Amino acid sequence: MLVKIFASAIFGVSAQTIIIEVNIDQGVGYHLVGLPDSAIKESNFRINAALKNSNLKLPGKKITINMAPADLQKEGSAYDLPIAIGILAASEQVNSSNIDKYVMMGELSLDGTLRPIKGALPIAIKAKEEGFEGIILPKQNADEAAVVQRINVLAVDNIKEVVDYFNNDTELKPHQVNLNESFFNEMNNYPFDFSDVKGQENVKRAMEIAAAGGHNIILIGPPGSGKTMLAKRIASILPPLTIDEALETTKIHSVAGKLASKSLITVRPFINPHSTISDAALVGGGSYPQPGEISLSHNGVLFLDELPEFKRSVLEVMRQPLEDREVTISRAKFTVNYPASFMLVASMNPSPSGYFMDDPNNTSTSSEMQRYLNKISGPLLDRIDLHIEVNPVPFDDLSKERNGEKSEVIRNRVINARDKQTKRFKDSRVHYNSQMGPKELDAFCNLDDNSKNLIKIVMEKLNLSARAYDRIIRVGRTIADLEGSENILSKHISEAIQYRSLDRNQWM
Repeated sequence: MLVKIFASAIFGVSAQTIIIEVNIDQGVGYHLVGLPDSAIKESNFRINAALKNSNLKLPGKKITINMAPADLQKEGSAYDLPIAIGILAASEQVNSSNIDKYVMMGELSLDGTLRPIKGALPIAIKAKEEGFEGIILPKQNADEAAVVQRINVLAVDNIKEVVDYFNNDTELKPHQVNLNESFFNEMNNYPFDFSDVKGQENVKRAMEIAAAGGHNIILIGPPGSGKTMLAKRIASILPPLTIDEALETTKIHSVAGKLASKSLITVRPFINPHSTISDAALVGGGSYPQPGEISLSHNGVLFLDELPEFKRSVLEVMRQPLEDREVTISRAKFTVNYPASFMLVASMNPSPSGYFMDDPNNTSTSSEMQRYLNKISGPLLDRIDLHIEVNPVPFDDLSKERNGEKSEVIRNRVINARDKQTKRFKDSRVHYNSQMGPKELDAFCNLDDNSKNLIKIVMEKLNLSARAYDRIIRVGRTIADLEGSENILSKHISEAIQYRSLDRNQWM
C-alpha cells in the first residue's frame, strides 16, 4: 500500500513542503531515498525501537520511502515522526483518511516520546500558506508554532497519541497562545536601564543619536570606563519591536534552534559573541547552512567587545552585510540569504596597554598604538558612523545618589525621531536615516552654505572618504530629527563631525 505524508524542510529562514511517500510491498528490506543525510538514514533504528516500545509493529516486508523533491538535500532527525506514521499508515495500522490534511514533524526517542525540533515557526507559516488544516509537533514547539493564526497546532508527547488521534481513539485540541500576553506585555521588558549609569552624559547623548537613526557606533576608552555597561543598555532605548519584526526575528532564532522555551521574541536581540568566533559562526554557513550571529542580531544589536581582538578576516566579512543588510551564503548547488539588519555596537581600548596617550598609566608607544588601531581596517571604520571616546567617570559623578535618566524617557525621544523618519521615507524601502542612499541624501539632506563650508574644511583636513562624508550627513539628519528641526543646520553637522574620533586620531 502506498501512503503520502507531508513534512517540511528548512531552507534559509523559510520552509519547503516535503512529501514522504511510503510503499510497502512483498519482500524484505528497508530502502530510504531522496537525498537523506546520516541522521535520517539512522531513523530506522529509532523508529523500530519507538514502535516496539509503544506496542506498535514495524512490518516485516519491503519498505520503500521516498522523500520528494528527490533533488533537495534533507537533513536532521525531525523526519522520524512522519516516516514512522507513514509506515504505520501503509501497513494499515493507522487510518490514513485524514493524514494528508496535516504537516507533521518530530524526533523520536527510543521509548516513543518526541523531542523538540528546529524551525517550528517557519514550518507553521508554510503549512498555513499551502492550505493545510493543521500541523502536528512535539509539545515543546507548540507555543512557537501557535503564534501563527488560523491553523490548528496539535501538540503531542509521543507517537502513540498521533496514532490514536488518526484512529479516532482520542481527541487533540488545538494549542492556543495569547499573543497579547506573550508579546505586548513583555515588549519593554529589558534587564538593563540607562538610569544605572552615572556620568557619561556625552556618551549617552551619542548612543541616543545612534539609536534614533540606526547608526553603528564604536566606544573607545580605558578599562573600567563603562563601555560594556553602556553597550548593554542600548537595546533598551530602541523602539519596541513590531509584530512583523518579532515574527521575522523569531523565525531566525527558531531555525538556529536558539528559541528555547519562548513562543515569540518580544524584545530586540542583543548578541555578544566572543572574540575567538570564526568567520562562519559570525556570518553563517556550514555544510548545511545555519544563520550566524549577525543574523541572530537581526532587528537588534550586535555588540563586539574588544574589537581589535577579533580576527581581521572575521571583521572583514561584516563589510558586505553592514551595507546590504543581508548575508548571502553560496554553495555549488544553492544560495541562501539570511536577513542581517542589525545595529553594530563595538568597543575597544585606545592602546595595547588599555589607556590613552596622555594617561600616566599608558605604557604603549605611538607606534604600538598605531599598530593596535591598524588591526581594524579603514573600510570597516568607514561603515561605523559614530566614534566615541569614553573617559573614566569622575569620583563626584560616581558618588552622586541621584540616578541618571531612565531608558523609557530616552526611548520616547528616539521613537519620536523614528516617527519622523517613517513619514519621510514612506514611499521608499528605507526605514531610518542610516539606510539612506544617494537618492534620499539628495532629497532630504539639503545643506546650507555654512554646513557645506564646514564639511569641506573637515574633508580636506582629515582626508575623509566619500562614505565618511555621507555618514556625517546622515548623523546630522538624525540630530536634526531629535531636535525637531526640518532642516540640517551647521550646528547639527558640527556635532556629527565631533563623533569621528578615529578620523581625527586626536588621542594618539
